[in-house]
Amino acid sequence: MFNFLPILREAIARWWSEFTLQTKLMAAATLAVSLLMSGLTFWAVNTIQQDVRLNDTRFGRDLGLLLAANVSPLIAEDNLTDLARFSARFYSSTSSVRYLIYANEEGEIFFGIPYSTAEVKNSLTIERRIQLPENYGENGETPLIRQHKTPDGEVTDVFVPLNHEGKYLGVLAIGINPNAIVVASSNLTRDVTIAVFVSIWAMVILGAVFNALTITKPIKELLVGVKNIAAGNFKQRVDLPLGGELGELILSFNEMAEKLERYEEQNIEEMTAEKAKLDTLMSTIADGAILLDTNFQLLLINPAAREIFGWEDREIIGQNVLHLFPSELTVRLTKPLYQIAAGETLQPEESANQNQKNAVTDQENNNYSPAEFRLSLTNPKPRTIRLLLTQVFDQHRENVRGIAMTLQDITRETELNEAKSQFISNVSHELRTPLFNIKSFIETLTEFGEDLSDTEKREFLETANHETDRLTRLVNDVLDLSRLESSRNYNLDALDIGQLIEQTLRTYQLNARDKGLELSSEIEANLLPILGHYDLLLQVLTNLVGNSLKFTPAGGKVVIRAYKISRDNPQETPKIRVEVSDTGIGIDAEDQSAIFDRFYRVENRVHTLEGTGLGLSIVKNIIEKHYSQINLISEVGIGTTFWFDLELYQGLIASKKINDVSL
Repeated sequence: MFNFLPILREAIARWWSEFTLQTKLMAAATLAVSLLMSGLTFWAVNTIQQDVRLNDTRFGRDLGLLLAANVSPLIAEDNLTDLARFSARFYSSTSSVRYLIYANEEGEIFFGIPYSTAEVKNSLTIERRIQLPENYGENGETPLIRQHKTPDGEVTDVFVPLNHEGKYLGVLAIGINPNAIVVASSNLTRDVTIAVFVSIWAMVILGAVFNALTITKPIKELLVGVKNIAAGNFKQRVDLPLGGELGELILSFNEMAEKLERYEEQNIEEMTAEKAKLDTLMSTIADGAILLDTNFQLLLINPAAREIFGWEDREIIGQNVLHLFPSELTVRLTKPLYQIAAGETLQPEESANQNQKNAVTDQENNNYSPAEFRLSLTNPKPRTIRLLLTQVFDQHRENVRGIAMTLQDITRETELNEAKSQFISNVSHELRTPLFNIKSFIETLTEFGEDLSDTEKREFLETANHETDRLTRLVNDVLDLSRLESSRNYNLDALDIGQLIEQTLRTYQLNARDKGLELSSEIEANLLPILGHYDLLLQVLTNLVGNSLKFTPAGGKVVIRAYKISRDNPQETPKIRVEVSDTGIGIDAEDQSAIFDRFYRVENRVHTLEGTGLGLSIVKNIIEKHYSQINLISEVGIGTTFWFDLELYQGLIASKKINDVSL
C-alpha cells in the first residue's frame, strides 16, 4: 500500500503535467464555478429547510395547544372513549399529524394513534414511556418542541402539558409531518445540484480525455514529427484520421515532409551528379590537381598528378605531401607552403618570373593570385613542370582553409621551345647563307660584270638561281607547316595511288640519275581507289622520296611500294599500304622517337646537309588527317623504310569519310 501511493502520485503528476497551461486553467475555473454554484444551491436548500422547520414548529405548537385544550376535560373525567373518538376524528381529518400519544403524569403512555393499549402492552407486558424533563408539567403550559429524522423526512415532535383546572394530568405528544411539497422540492433541488455537479465534472473529465485523444496526442505526434524533420528525417509522417483545422494542419505537415523528402532526394541526386561530374572532370583534365589542408595533408589528387609523381599504386590520401614529394620539390616548396597556409604574402624573389611579382602585388591588395613555380624533376622520370599554388578560403574569404596545387607538365613545351630556338638558328643560318651568296654574286656582276667572261657570268647566275630555289624551299616548308596547323579545310576524294607514285617518280628521276641512285616502284596490279587528297599525298611522297635520295649514298636504291593488306577481321575493309624504302645511312634508335617532331634535325651525321627539320613533321600531320599514321623501320648503315596505310574509297567508308577535314 505504501509503495503504491508514491507510484499513484507520480502517475497522476505525470498525467497532470501532460496538460497544457490553458487546459489546467480551464479545469481550475470549472472547479471553482461548480463549487460556487453547488455551495449557493445547498445554502438555498438549507435556508428553505430552516424556514420549513420554523413553520412546522409554529404549526405544531398551535395545533398542540388547541388539541390539549379540547382533550384535557375528557382526560380529567377519564372518558377515554370520547377521547379516542375525538382523537381519531382529528387524526383522520388532517395529513399533517403523524401520531398522537397521551401519557399520564408519570410519562406512561395510555393511548395513542396509531398506537393503542393493546399495542403498548403486549404479552410480555412491556410498557412504553415518554422521557420528559423533571418537573415538566409543573413549569407551566409551554410546549416542548424538537425534531427527529425519519426515512420520510424530518418529523416535528410537540409535547404539550395537559392541565385542567390547575391540575397536571399528563402530556400530549403530537408528531407533525414535514411539508411533502417542500420536502420533494428540496430533495429534487439537492438531487439536481448533485447531478449538475457530477455532470460538470463528467464533462470536464470527458473534455480532458477528448483533448488528450484528439488534440494533445496529435500535437505530441506533430511535435515528434517536427523534431524528426529538424533532425533530417524527412520520411516522417503523421497518420491520424482527424478533420477540421487540426486535420488540415496534419495534412499540411505531411505535404511539407513529402516535399522536403523529394527536395532532399533531388539535392542528393544533384550533389551525386555534381560529385560525379567533378570526379570525371578531375580524372580527365590533362593538368595535375592536388588539394591540401592547412597541415599539408593530401585531401584530393587526380590521376594526372599521380602520374607526374609516380603515385599510381600508392595509398597517399591523408599523408603529409612534403613527405611524398621528390627531394628537390620539397626543398623548393616547404617555405612557400608554410607562408601560404599562414596567409602570408610570398616574397618576389620566391616567384618563378615577373608575373609572380605582379601576383604578390595582387595579394597585398587582397586580390589573391596563384604563386607560380617552374621546376625540373628527375624522379620518377626527367620532366619540367609548372606548379601553381592557390589559397582556398572559407565562405567569408577571411581564413585559409586549404591549398590547391595545379601541375602542368611543360616538358613538351620546353622541348618545343628549344626546338624552335634551334629552328630559328637553323633558318637564320639557312637564310643568311643563300642571301649572302645571292647578294655577293649579284654585287660582283653589278660591279665587275664587264670584266667577267660569259662563262663566269653564267656560273654566277646559276649559283644565284640555286640559292633562290633553296630559299623558296625553306619558305615553302614553313608555309606548308603553318597551313597544316591552321583551320583550313580539305576535301578527301577518290584517288589512284599509282598515279601519285608515277608523278613522284617523274619528279625525282633526273635527280636520282644525277646522284647515281636507282629510283623505282613496285605497285600491285588492280588496286582500288583510295580516299585522300591528291596534293597533300603528293607532298608526302615527295618529302619521303626527297629525304631518301638525300641520305642515300651513290649506288643505292630507293623504292616506292603500294599493295593491299588484309585485316585480321574479315568484316573490316582492306587498306592500301604505301612504303618508301631506301638503302641509305639509316637513323639511330634514339632519334627515331623524335624524328617526326617539328624543327627536329639529326645532327650526328647529317648536319652538313640542307634542310629545315620540317619535312617529316609535315608528313606526320598530313597522314594523320587521312585517318592513319606514319611508321618507320630503320637500321644504321642498312637503310630506312617509311610506311603508312590508306583507306579504300568504297561502301560505307566513302559515305562516312568524304567530309570536310579540319586541319
